[in-house]
Amino acid sequence: MSDNCRVSEALYVGLCDYIGTQTEVTARREVMDMEEIIRKPVDIHRSYIQMDSGSHREGFRFKSSDIDIMMWSPNHKVITDLSQSSVYDLSKHTIILTEDTDTPPGFVRLQLLTPPRDGDIASSVIPFSDGMYISNVKWRQIILTKISENKTITNLKTHGPCANGFFIHKEADYALCFHCSYWPRLSCYWKQRCTLHNWPLNHVFYDILSNGCHFVPVGIKTADDENELDWRLSFSQAEQKLIYSMNHTQFLCYGLLKIFLKEVVNRNIEEPFLCSYFAKTTLFWLIQIGNITWCPNNLLDCFWKCFKYLYHCVHRGVLPNFFIPQNNMFAGKLSTVRGARTRQCLLEQLNGYYEMGVTCLLQSTTVRAMIEPVICNSFFRVEPLLGHIKSVAYTDACINEEICCIEFPLGNSRTNFLILRSITVLSNLSLTEYETLTLQKCTADVLVKTAFFYLNSLTENTNKAVYRSDRLIGNLLKLAGRVGDVSRLLYLAMYYYRTCRYREALHVTALVKSRLTQPYIMYHTVYRDRYNESVAGWSLSKRMRKALVFSVHMLSVLCNYRLGNRSQCLQSLTDLQTMLLYDVGEYVPFYTRDISWQILGICQHVVGDLHGALQSYQQSWRQEPYQKIQNAISYRSALVLNQLNQ
Repeated sequence: MSDNCRVSEALYVGLCDYIGTQTEVTARREVMDMEEIIRKPVDIHRSYIQMDSGSHREGFRFKSSDIDIMMWSPNHKVITDLSQSSVYDLSKHTIILTEDTDTPPGFVRLQLLTPPRDGDIASSVIPFSDGMYISNVKWRQIILTKISENKTITNLKTHGPCANGFFIHKEADYALCFHCSYWPRLSCYWKQRCTLHNWPLNHVFYDILSNGCHFVPVGIKTADDENELDWRLSFSQAEQKLIYSMNHTQFLCYGLLKIFLKEVVNRNIEEPFLCSYFAKTTLFWLIQIGNITWCPNNLLDCFWKCFKYLYHCVHRGVLPNFFIPQNNMFAGKLSTVRGARTRQCLLEQLNGYYEMGVTCLLQSTTVRAMIEPVICNSFFRVEPLLGHIKSVAYTDACINEEICCIEFPLGNSRTNFLILRSITVLSNLSLTEYETLTLQKCTADVLVKTAFFYLNSLTENTNKAVYRSDRLIGNLLKLAGRVGDVSRLLYLAMYYYRTCRYREALHVTALVKSRLTQPYIMYHTVYRDRYNESVAGWSLSKRMRKALVFSVHMLSVLCNYRLGNRSQCLQSLTDLQTMLLYDVGEYVPFYTRDISWQILGICQHVVGDLHGALQSYQQSWRQEPYQKIQNAISYRSALVLNQLNQ
């Protein structure tokens, strides 16, 4: 085996560890796709469809990766030809016509053809050439205003076409855009090219065409300024489907380019010339027309050809957009003196890497750790590729991280009904195991939220009404306990506690506690060898029902207190306090430590341990304020101090 093959295989294995195996990446994508499908009826009902895009949606989980979210109204219908307006109901829809004459390639103007039907459109139009056109500047301000209403998002600012901010220390971009079911005129050449080179394959090609494209509110940046009427074509949905169609070597090569740009080319540069989108475009071009063998033992050669293509583009000052090649994506950067100087410096830098050859990868600390042992030691044993299959525990932990992030906009009877109906329809389809698991988790979520929504909206208090509602709520929560994770049954205990059935609540908490002592329980951390042995032969669905834990509530303390079991109550409080003091993230994740200490303080406060409660509230103050509960902590601390002074 040649040295390049050995290094390529070591790099492939290392990237599988760092980026993810094909199984992990597939699971991430299918969980996100299923969540979007389940949520879509609610999005349509609320008149704003939401789509995750960018590297997170593609399957990457880099710590530095931000979250990209695109939103648009299904009532805004964008057409590319006047004849297309006949398929829409003019009494319900706002019709917008694209114009691409006298605009840079890849950009259009959006002319409003019908009276505006909502305030957003009405406040964004400006007159131009005997028509009314939508201003990209005013449209960006709308999304900035909407996102600013969410107090959990901080450091909000405009970033390109998006509102950019931080949500729980994770950077996020929110773009309010327009969707068009029709592809623009210039894309006809892309269609011909796909047919000529047979990439993407036909089923992917037609899926892409059927989903149309988007327009985002940003014009091309020039030396003068941005044209307020220009809107950029976005093919985010198409790009996502192209990424999905890649084999794993191609995907890892894309990830390798992203790592190389971040850790080497753009290191310590505030406004880099090259971005990860250019790496993605490079992959698309070389997969479609390049003569490359995309396999694990050729990964170094795959990277080097991608590097040379990008180097050549910087040298020419031209990087053609994959869908509309007439759009030179370097044009905006090169239109300023600063951009031209940055390109010249970049060219000198890339020339140095070119002279190094593929060993320039050693400039990356991440990549060097993967390949240096093989380069330095010819006897170093490279792990067989077929043997590089992560354990069940490792893969399940990855899936656990994905599904625990799912959150639906539930809250009223209509949205709950739409989610339940969507779940019912999907449950009758043929689904993969990851899609089934996502559906399982979402079913438990909606059952719990529906039960408590129904409980909170009850107005009739006759014996018959109370009996019927109690039976309905109990059945919903028991069903959630059967289909959901191990801790889901605690919602039934919460319901019993709320309705003063403390013995029943304590019985349920004891049942859950007994399940939590099993050797295969997975809660943020897991003993992997015991897990692998215990769940051998179980389906993924069964593993998640019996092994997965999401959240554990402090109900035992309160139930014992209400029942007068003082010794058990105090012992539970001591156990909880000890766990919070000495836990290092194994049982209480860091992003819940502030609220966990506050809940412990509330329990101590209720049972009369005022000094303990005050200490817990003070501990809550010392944690990272992920849950934004500082005002509540201040109020409760003041209340305890007042009681102590009395």
